[in-house]
Amino acid sequence: MINKISDSVAQSLSKIHDGSTVLIGGFGTAGIPSVLIDGLIAQGARELTVVNNNAGNGDTGLAALLKTGAVRKIICSFPRQVDSYVFDELYRSGKIELEVVPQGNLAERMRAAGAGIGAFFCPTAYGTELAAGKETREINGRHYVLEYPIYGDVALIKAEQGDRWGNLTYRKSARNFGPVMAAAAKYTVATVHEIVELGALDPEAVVTPGIYVNQVIKIDRVATQAVGIKQAA
Repeated sequence: MINKISDSVAQSLSKIHDGSTVLIGGFGTAGIPSVLIDGLIAQGARELTVVNNNAGNGDTGLAALLKTGAVRKIICSFPRQVDSYVFDELYRSGKIELEVVPQGNLAERMRAAGAGIGAFFCPTAYGTELAAGKETREINGRHYVLEYPIYGDVALIKAEQGDRWGNLTYRKSARNFGPVMAAAAKYTVATVHEIVELGALDPEAVVTPGIYVNQVIKIDRVATQAVGIKQAA
């Protein structure tokens, strides 16, 4: 019987090792898998490459992970914000490597990984420093930059509902990068606020099919709301 429900965050994160590439969902503070990030901090893996839309907010969640020194490199679209002081300090002191990727490219590079696409040409960033050293090509009179997929060893994402087969639905903007990250990673761990019986999810509403998910962990909504309030304070 297939049952991907796990009661242990520690056990679910056992696939993350030193040097792993970890895809972490979230758009700003929306959809951040805070419980899984805290579990990763406790787990202690080092020399990580982390992929996220930004580089952390305040001193909790992703910023807390960066503060431990466990992240060697971050790949993101928006590294600097008003409250990105943890990343700023690490970057200015040469303690973390940064790869800036335009937001659409970031999503498409992970989608390409999940779809088995070897590379693709995209017009974004042509003629800028972000295209330095990359192959370019003119197609039908327009200039493009060759981009390669971003693969993850593990994806950590936050969903709304799930079942024991790992089928997931999301809540509004908390969906963000979760679906493409789940497809791009070798191993995906998802938190949900509700676990439902098989067949309870409308197939038309399932965003991430269970084939892309390895572990599902139910978390308390009140606890995660408290984390969000702390982040916003």
